[in-house]
Amino acid sequence: MMIKIAHLYPDMLNLYGDRGNIITLKTRLNARNIGVQVDNITMGKTFNSDEYDMIFIGGGQDFEQDALLNDLKQGKDKELKKAVENGKVVLAICGGYQMLGRYYETYDGKRLDYLGILDFYTRGEEERMIGNYAFTTKEGIEIVGFENHSGRTYLSNGLEPLGTVIKGYGNNGEDKTEGVRYKNTFGTYSHGPVLPKNSRFADLLISLALENKYGKAELEPLDDTLELKAQKQAMSLYIK
Repeated sequence: MMIKIAHLYPDMLNLYGDRGNIITLKTRLNARNIGVQVDNITMGKTFNSDEYDMIFIGGGQDFEQDALLNDLKQGKDKELKKAVENGKVVLAICGGYQMLGRYYETYDGKRLDYLGILDFYTRGEEERMIGNYAFTTKEGIEIVGFENHSGRTYLSNGLEPLGTVIKGYGNNGEDKTEGVRYKNTFGTYSHGPVLPKNSRFADLLISLALENKYGKAELEPLDDTLELKAQKQAMSLYIK
């Protein structure tokens, strides 16, 4: 078996070590003797989403999003949309997550049209939402992370959040939602990076990628004693 990963803009979208998500996926695939190939997709470089099983987009500064949107709209947006609808696993962090939505409206009223792949929007505020936080997915997977964003994201009716906030802000600090989940696409504000801190979530993504490609997913258990102990300790600190 082989999993191919497209890493979009690794040179520009790597806030808070988001590249660690790729390292975690490679490590956990290699530990199970599953082949893995990661291709870096930079500005000006095209890609065919049919060739990939997973797509990763990290977080970046607001000014970087402006530059990247122009590049994305040269054809990468269509490939991303196709990947999403075809059930490829897509993980998008913070700014990468926001760009999947319809638009971003700054606190002073400027509107930036985003990719419109998923039906949600983000509104900026002057006050940032910063800190360690935790949320739980519908499978009962508890996820710990770090958020730092001024944007408040609002999902359309019927669009599923990735999880429910246990402690922290999440999408907007109002409705207890965090992130978005559509088919096998996951958007989240969780930096840290998220996958090294949450091995069960990493394995969920791997399982979905294998199932989408091969029709089945039987993951060999790994010894996650240290990872789970660290995650449990972080959770106990975050929810005080």
